Amino acid sequence: MAVGSGDFGVLHPVDGVRIGIASAGIKKAGRKDVVVFELAEGSTVAGVFTKNAFCAAPVTIAKSHLQQSGARYWLVNTGNANAGTGPSGLEAAKQCCSALADLAGCPTEQVLPFSTGVIGEPLPADKIIAALPAALADLSAEHWSDAASGIMTTDTRPKACSRQFEWQGKIITVTGISKGAGMIKPNMATMLGYVACDAVIAQTLLQRLVSDAAEQSFNRITVDGDTSTNDACMLVASGASGVEVSEREPELLAAMTDLINEVFLDLAQAIVRDGEGATKFVEVAVCGAKSSEEALKVAYTVAESPLVKTALFASDPNWGRILAAIGRAGIEDLDVSGVQVHLGDVLIADKGGRAASYTEEAGAAVMKQEEIVIAIDLGRGDVAETVWTTDFSYDYVKINAEYRS
Repeated sequence: MAVGSGDFGVLHPVDGVRIGIASAGIKKAGRKDVVVFELAEGSTVAGVFTKNAFCAAPVTIAKSHLQQSGARYWLVNTGNANAGTGPSGLEAAKQCCSALADLAGCPTEQVLPFSTGVIGEPLPADKIIAALPAALADLSAEHWSDAASGIMTTDTRPKACSRQFEWQGKIITVTGISKGAGMIKPNMATMLGYVACDAVIAQTLLQRLVSDAAEQSFNRITVDGDTSTNDACMLVASGASGVEVSEREPELLAAMTDLINEVFLDLAQAIVRDGEGATKFVEVAVCGAKSSEEALKVAYTVAESPLVKTALFASDPNWGRILAAIGRAGIEDLDVSGVQVHLGDVLIADKGGRAASYTEEAGAAVMKQEEIVIAIDLGRGDVAETVWTTDFSYDYVKINAEYRS
């Protein structure tokens, strides 16, 4: 199941980035489950990673390599997360990096590894290493769509986005892919995102751009409230366009920031739309808060409430569950008489109870829609935050009960 068409339109190649896909048969024979990104010499790379204390071995290695050297290759495998695997997992990730580095003729530190799949199983490094020559032979600037499929796990469809804009006669391109459907509540300081642009951007600025973009996109989605051990989101600037983005050119920087933010948000929302078993795409918009922390507390409590999510699946306007979630969100001295709650454009709660204008028919009509907005005004400040989530269906339970089958 998934919400919306899933059509991502034309994926523009990014000069300076080539992608190769191959089959290692990690979990299923014949499945294309290894993806290699080749980044042009001189590219700048930045990223954000999971804050889960049990972070996966590839996350540890990728963070270390990113600090040591300029990345030339990203190596991604699906079917095995290489998380909860201890020292042997670290060694397996290093072996894969070394093997790719030897084939590509670059230092091992210029290879960043990423894994997604089952946690706690040994990484079959030998299978991945055996697939690397085929992945390198497959390198092409046109393989973004194939790569989007190659990094999928329980995803039902690939996720990608591409945007362009013109600056002084030159076209700047931003293209990216993401994966994820379950264990989704990124907290980056099993979601993966890879975005590339062809602008010239210094590493310090690039890191700020990726951190800010992730904070307002991937860090604002939740499917089930579980933060993966493997979350990572990477941004590369190849510099191939020759257009330099810096604070010396505020107008260009603003345009580039907007474009990156747009791509990140599209990729993040695509994950929610393809959430495991999802039949609804839900926006929880909280305003009238005293702080961002307060607004997010309420938004996430509502978005992750099993009772709210099952009511959404049933298209049941059981608005009392929303009120209960708001009330337990931990907002100190909340005056419930000042809280307003809307389902779409239907006012359901006001002045501490059911709105006088509310009818069950009006609420039910909103809940039957594929895309729903739950708008909450706390009436105590001027800060607003938005979180995107899904419903909980029978299929979510089935998918996760049978995940290792």
